[in-house]
Amino acid sequence: MQKDWPTLACPTADGIRFWGHEWEKHGTCTTLDQHTYFRIALEFKKRANLLQILANAGIRPGNFYSLGSIKQAIERGVGYTPFIECNVDPSGNHQIFQVYMCVDSSATSFIQCPVFPHGRPCGSNIEFPSFSDGSDITNDEL
Repeated sequence: MQKDWPTLACPTADGIRFWGHEWEKHGTCTTLDQHTYFRIALEFKKRANLLQILANAGIRPGNFYSLGSIKQAIERGVGYTPFIECNVDPSGNHQIFQVYMCVDSSATSFIQCPVFPHGRPCGSNIEFPSFSDGSDITNDEL
């Protein structure tokens, strides 16, 4: 879990609190037990492979892109339009914060989200911030 689902917001944390939050907010809405929920979530993460999808579209960490180009790249990669939530850095730049994608009730396929969350909106030009997730992959290798 440390490698495959780190908390990038606080990379020095061990992740227990973060994963507990993910289970409470999302996992408890399913019929899955905790182990199955996290196993399937990691399978979907691997299937989506968002970092590779974005890299294939020329979208790399540390640069600014239009919101539309990011959404289109993900839609081409997984077949469905994501909802992208942004935060604002101390300099006032909008940054990708979260990418929301939905799965069917049997947890077997991506689906078009019936509704999108009421997250923090993005500007038209957003940053894909550089990050370090503790893995061997660097931003240059994407």
